[in-house]
This record gives sequence, structure tokens and C-alpha cells, in this order.
Amino acid sequence: MANALQQLIRERLDLKGWSYGEVARRGGVPRSTVHHLATTDRVVRMPQSTTLEGLSKGLELPLDTVRRAAAEACGIHVYGTPAAQSSEGTALHPADPEVDLLIASVQKLSADDRRHVAALVESLLDRTPKN
Repeated sequence: MANALQQLIRERLDLKGWSYGEVARRGGVPRSTVHHLATTDRVVRMPQSTTLEGLSKGLELPLDTVRRAAAEACGIHVYGTPAAQSSEGTALHPADPEVDLLIASVQKLSADDRRHVAALVESLLDRTPKN
């Protein structure tokens, strides 16, 4: 069974009639990268932001859609919701995919590692700005 990123890429290629090379050219990423992400059964680590941005552009899909599919392919379930919208349709507060990814990734850590992350976050929040 295809992972979420494979499925997304394959469906888009079929819908548009594009090749890996076409998506790569449109997105400014190597063809080998597009091919790898479209054919690898298990994505071991989250692709770099620039890769996801290029894939998003090449597939003509929202970056959030591509990022969520990549996270799911890595075994990370992103629980965040899209940005809240006002009655006029404008974003009240934009969704932050990095926050969503961090929250989802914490569950994969051991209890000891989560304590280390919590301590790091607390120390970063307690820092006073340096002049």
C-alpha cells in the first residue's frame, strides 16, 4: 500500500499527465528526488523544507498538503488544523506547520527524551533578551 506522499504524487501525476521530470522542472527540485519520494515505501525522515516547497510548486498543491502527506509518510501524525478564518475568509491566525510537526513528533520520543525537550523549551522561554 502506498504511503500518503506516494499517493499524493501519483494521483497528481495521473491527473495532470505529468512525469517526474516535469514536476521536478516546475518545482526546481532534482528529478531523482521526485522519483525517490514517489516510489519509496517508507520515508525515513522528513524531507527538507526546500524540497517540500519545490514539490508543492511542482505539483501545484498547497505546501501544507504536501507537508502533511510527507509527515504521515514518515509516521508522524500532524494534529494541527488549518488557519482559523474570519467571516470574510481572511486568516485570523495562520497555521504554523513547524509547531504542528513538533507537537506530533514529541509523541515518538522516549519519556526521558521528552523530559529533555521540555527542559530545553523551558530554558528557551526563560531567556531574557540580550541587548
